[in-house]
Amino acid sequence: MIELIAFDADDTLWHTEHLYQMARQQFRDLMAPHAALDSLDDLVHETEMRNLPLYGFGITSFILSLIEAAVEITGGAITGAEIGRLLALSRQMVSADVELIDEVEETLAALAADYPLLLITKGDLLHQQDKVARSGLGRYFTGVEVVADKTAETYREILIRRAVAPERFVMVGNSPRSDILPVATLGGRAIYVPDDNTWVYDLVDLPDDLPGTIYRVGRVGEVVGLVRGWG
Repeated sequence: MIELIAFDADDTLWHTEHLYQMARQQFRDLMAPHAALDSLDDLVHETEMRNLPLYGFGITSFILSLIEAAVEITGGAITGAEIGRLLALSRQMVSADVELIDEVEETLAALAADYPLLLITKGDLLHQQDKVARSGLGRYFTGVEVVADKTAETYREILIRRAVAPERFVMVGNSPRSDILPVATLGGRAIYVPDDNTWVYDLVDLPDDLPGTIYRVGRVGEVVGLVRGWG
């Protein structure tokens, strides 16, 4: 019997990665006079990966990484005006409209009628809380967990606090690394909802011999029928 269903937020409930793609393009445009564009994306990715243990996930970490990369690219010659453009870009990303993915609200409403729902997301605490509020979806969830990272241990701690065994837990998300692999490692059920704009960091191979079960659906609306089919 399923006792708890959790959903990821970014690019599972609402579109987010397109904002980062837009920001990366604006960064390329800003850095075009200073560097060859074919090496720019690799440098930004390397900087982001190096900074994740320090700054975590989210827009603040991303913009700090862009600023650091810009300092390196320009040999410290980046101007205050150029840094100001990156800071303005961060404000633009934070204040962007929350655009729900198709069928999300109907899916949450249907599942919330039969199961307690939990939102588990990583990123900037204030920004994630603000998006939940502005999305109008908060009423479907019994709780919201904003975590530093989504590892098997993170999920284990959440389930212990909520007295739910892994085999009675379902996680729905678009990230193989963050939403699917850790939960299936614990023995839970993970429903993978691919999104065309998933961050490359989140795309990892999924082993076939995990203790839990992984399901794949084409769109979030299919989650309702899948869960109800379990009885």
